[in-house]
Amino acid sequence: MTSLCEIVNYTNDFLRIREIGDWDNALNGLQIENSGGVTKIGASVDVSTRVLADAAKQNVDLLIVHHGLFWPGLQPVTGALRRQLELAFENNIALYSAHLPLDLHAQVGNNALLVAALGLKSNQPFFEEKGQLIGVKARASLPRNELDRKLQKALSGPVKTFMFGPKKTGTIGVITGGAGSEIYRIAQEGIDTFITGEAPHWAAVAADELGMNLLLGGHYATEVFGVKALAAHLSKRFKVPWAFIDCPTGL
Repeated sequence: MTSLCEIVNYTNDFLRIREIGDWDNALNGLQIENSGGVTKIGASVDVSTRVLADAAKQNVDLLIVHHGLFWPGLQPVTGALRRQLELAFENNIALYSAHLPLDLHAQVGNNALLVAALGLKSNQPFFEEKGQLIGVKARASLPRNELDRKLQKALSGPVKTFMFGPKKTGTIGVITGGAGSEIYRIAQEGIDTFITGEAPHWAAVAADELGMNLLLGGHYATEVFGVKALAAHLSKRFKVPWAFIDCPTGL
């Protein structure tokens, strides 16, 4: 059995949890502790009753997620939150959450891994949020329809496209998750083709007005990369098995 404290301390340093800014409700790091040992790691994009129940069935005692318990903010321990905490306590499941630290990590980050899956090179960080650059951009001359096909393959699913930019890409920007609402700021950084997970309705209109290609791969689908890679990295380092708990939201 591996020490929970040892894994948490290592992961905090590896992801630079204390250095990277984020929204307060992200509460990056250990959110629930267990009795102190880890025999199996679970990875999931979101924590939920279904995910915790599945983790318990698979004998997971450390669950790593991208979106933790406290996104809704301060709330009474009733209903769903009470149910989730009860599942964690009764099944000795520790919970570790990493949001922006996992998005921007150069080795196991969502953005870096999606860019790698697309075969893009000469990548540079871009787009400042909470004091650091969280996205990845790449210079690449690709037919936009070919990029669409590559993205569908990387995500193993459909992609919504709004092709109002050049037929051949020049500079591609990638920010996984829900960054579509930042399309005007993205355009100011010279991005002609923007890949993210989801966007509000008006972002499609904005893409037309800005002359940009906008590709939406799904919030969930674009953020499975990081938790999987982090769990695999920790599994190898600490010689503890791991499993991915797939619970798609449809968004």
